[in-house]
Amino acid sequence: MTGRVDSSMVTSALELPGYRIVRNYGIVRGIVVRSRSVIGTLGAALQTIIGGNITILTELCEKTREDAYELLLLHAATHGANAVIGMRYDATEVMQGVTEVLAYGTAVQVEKIS
Repeated sequence: MTGRVDSSMVTSALELPGYRIVRNYGIVRGIVVRSRSVIGTLGAALQTIIGGNITILTELCEKTREDAYELLLLHAATHGANAVIGMRYDATEVMQGVTEVLAYGTAVQVEKIS
């Protein structure tokens, strides 16, 4: 199987309703490490003065999670999975201004329950 697991076949639960797990491929992940740009840091600093949602950082975080999630779907597919269960995110500051975002879960093969 190549490509990626369809996002409709990903869940944070430990089962996928309407499907039976027939094979467990183990843990899969997508990792992205990002840093803030100087311009982004300055823009965020200006937004903190006004208060409220820091949209520059919100967009950076959303894009980073999206990229990590996409890598997770690709990694699962390379194992032959057609679904991911127990999907989670984690983030760690590797160094000041540099953050690792990890999307992880269990790659499984499922079949529809008839």
